[in-house]
Amino acid sequence: MDDVIDDLHRRGLIAQSTDEAALRAHLAEGSVAYYAGFDPTASSLHVGHLLQFMVLRALQRAGHQPVVLVGGATGLIGDPRPTAERQLNDPAVVAGWVDSIRRQVAPFLELPAEQEGLRGPVYVDNLDWTAQLSAIEFLRDLGKHFRVGRMLAKEAVAARLASEAGISYTEFSYQILQANDYRELYRRNGVTLQSGGSDQWGNITAGIDLVRRTEGASAHGIATPLVTKSDGTKFGKTEGGAVWLDPSLTSPYAFFQFWLNAEDADARAWLPLYSERPAEEVEALLAESRDRPAARTAQRALAEELTLLVHGPEELRQAEAAGRALFGRDDLAALGSETLGAALREAGSVDVDGEVPSIAHLMRSTGLVSSLSEARRTVKEGGAYLNNERVTDADAVPGEDAWLPGGWLVLRRGKRSVAGVHRSDRSR
Repeated sequence: MDDVIDDLHRRGLIAQSTDEAALRAHLAEGSVAYYAGFDPTASSLHVGHLLQFMVLRALQRAGHQPVVLVGGATGLIGDPRPTAERQLNDPAVVAGWVDSIRRQVAPFLELPAEQEGLRGPVYVDNLDWTAQLSAIEFLRDLGKHFRVGRMLAKEAVAARLASEAGISYTEFSYQILQANDYRELYRRNGVTLQSGGSDQWGNITAGIDLVRRTEGASAHGIATPLVTKSDGTKFGKTEGGAVWLDPSLTSPYAFFQFWLNAEDADARAWLPLYSERPAEEVEALLAESRDRPAARTAQRALAEELTLLVHGPEELRQAEAAGRALFGRDDLAALGSETLGAALREAGSVDVDGEVPSIAHLMRSTGLVSSLSEARRTVKEGGAYLNNERVTDADAVPGEDAWLPGGWLVLRRGKRSVAGVHRSDRSR
């Protein structure tokens, strides 16, 4: 059987690592405590963080002990961005985000009873040790182990130094605080492995060096690749912004659709990274995706697996049902008003008050067509639908019986373009 490092390589989850032979030997000795850190810079994590959970879960399945750090201290400062200083958030706000993210992490790593023998997560907050650190201790016990030349060479720091904004000592010191996290977790929890994104590699190696200098111990690190889209746009972003893991910020339907609507090249690149299916099953899905791209096999596999992981079986069922219903394959009336509303807001919708316009006007106002003449032409050609029923009169006004639960109409142009119309006086 392949070891966990082989598995992570197969999936493309390792972009960089410390001495791999030493790391393999270390993992083979028995259960190892390992950690990944998440700074609370918002109330929710987003899909960009999912890659770290893939590594955490793979190591957990191999019998190792996950430690999850939510940075109540480092979140007050923020890792340097390439172009400008971060906004410093109020400590009470950050504390609330720490609690929110800790609750969000739990389903990924807290195992069901049938997985007896695997180790559940340990949660830590670096504010617990950083808040007690005096300025003298910071300078004497930590600062003396860091060489400014190496700190200046870090990519984000170098970029900021070359910019008009420059960089404050506050953000410059972030790498020392993160390195100290590794040392503290080594002391408190016996942690000897850190995983993180490739943009964190300098911070990871700084922590490894600090553990070696102060504790005389060996520590290890692995970094995941930077995930991008084939068109050059940022992974995890849509026109509406970030794709969040919190269902109140990104609905399960919108989350499902993010993966389902991925470009073929992206879906094939992402599937090995994010799927926990056996290797041969992933290869079969990739082969089918290449042979029959119209079937969107890789996209559907990602959408189903990750929606199940993040939101659970019932939300997956609802997201799938909403997709089928909006595009005419299932009964719209069978959807709950909350699911229907979330789906249509994601697809794009308009509100109407008072007198309801004609279908042609509604098609134009929702953006399904650019003009009334285009709306009439679409209707004449048989390509316009109201609540999945073909429209034959572009100037008809939807009757009272057309409104779906929650006060919605579903307009569709052709097979793939959908929009919603909401009427607040019928929302109850």
